[in-house]
Amino acid sequence: MNNHFDTAVIGGGLAGLIAATKLAQAGQKVVVLEKAGRLGGRAMTNKKNGAFFNLGGHAIYLAGEAYAVLQEMGIAMEGAPPSAKVHALWNSEVELMPATPLTMMTTKLLSWSGKIGLVRLFAKLNSANPDALGRMSLRAWAEAEIEDPMVRHMLYALCRTATYAHDPDCQLAGSVLRQVKRSLKGVRYLHGGWQTIVDQLEQHARAAGAVIRSGGDVKAIVHHEGAVQKLLLADGAEIGVSHVVSTAPPSELAKLVQGAEHTTLHRWKEEARPSIASCLDLNLRKLPAPGSNVVLGLDQPYFFSHHTLNAKLTEDGTYLVHLVRYLSESERAQGIEESSLAQVMSILQPGWEKEVIAKQYLPRIAVVHDTLHTGRSELHTGPGVPEIRGLYVAGDWVTHGEMLADASAASAVRAVNAILQTGVSQRPRVVHVS
Repeated sequence: MNNHFDTAVIGGGLAGLIAATKLAQAGQKVVVLEKAGRLGGRAMTNKKNGAFFNLGGHAIYLAGEAYAVLQEMGIAMEGAPPSAKVHALWNSEVELMPATPLTMMTTKLLSWSGKIGLVRLFAKLNSANPDALGRMSLRAWAEAEIEDPMVRHMLYALCRTATYAHDPDCQLAGSVLRQVKRSLKGVRYLHGGWQTIVDQLEQHARAAGAVIRSGGDVKAIVHHEGAVQKLLLADGAEIGVSHVVSTAPPSELAKLVQGAEHTTLHRWKEEARPSIASCLDLNLRKLPAPGSNVVLGLDQPYFFSHHTLNAKLTEDGTYLVHLVRYLSESERAQGIEESSLAQVMSILQPGWEKEVIAKQYLPRIAVVHDTLHTGRSELHTGPGVPEIRGLYVAGDWVTHGEMLADASAASAVRAVNAILQTGVSQRPRVVHVS
């Protein structure tokens, strides 16, 4: 078995498979090491009784880097948008969100001054220059720009939905507003779940010559005189490499590198501020309240979506719904109990318990391993670790302004380009995003 490669990719999720495919297509000898038994990371999909359950919320942003990169690679992303009719959850009651002239006139959520304030908010979102907001937090921007409290609640709900995070006191206003504007340009739920992307990427990677090892648990990244030398695996094997692309979260990556406390890895680990969520997904025979397809929590950080309204996520035409609570800092250590999510589900879909075919409860899932927040020393992460030549990072936490899957895809491309520019493989070429 070959135990020397040009590049080893740690992690077989979205970023890892994109990086491995592009490097292999450029002529490199590449190995992907995924410690789990399956590829995909948070992009994997669990199939239960003919229903496809993603791990937490997933939507591809049509104006984002992930869509552009995957499309350029020939990855099919068939799907459909969520419902354009949005409801709000306020004081345990469901009301129509004022998203159209008619609902704006009839909504019970806003006073007349609030309705004017909401119109002004969308005008500000369209005209805002995110780059001009510097280190201002989302809370600071909202308090300065929005007078009506209910309009602020609506803004925060939009921001949570677009960024998959509930942290207005620390999230950077500019980054969040940019993401909200991007989300308003269109999102897509994928037929068959995100596993369809993972499976296609695996096929592309193998076709290009990449070696993929599931169960490949890396225990150490060995470096000498400031350069990567080899990987040590849990089974005692060693793999010689010139480059490593790690898609592990910063806390895990720091454990793999001896002397990490003296490198930028330590700062990345210490400054990381992840987004954590609790989720309940249900496969139902029928929907007790079929009209409530998208619901934004206003006084609590919930988001509900009926995924099978337009997307094909069941084999037999039954229904799949998703409820998530994005956790505050005080809630992140324990998550939210299933009973709490069930109570909210009963408000949105009363009597759902009688219709359950299958369910998935995730008490505490890392939606993203670091967000763009006010405590970051630098807003750009990677692609390289400055103190260790040949060590690169990619993933949802490795960002130059992107978020979520867009950060995963964009950081993978940056790592690939940095490696190819070193000239390890013959006649390397730089990969461009179309």
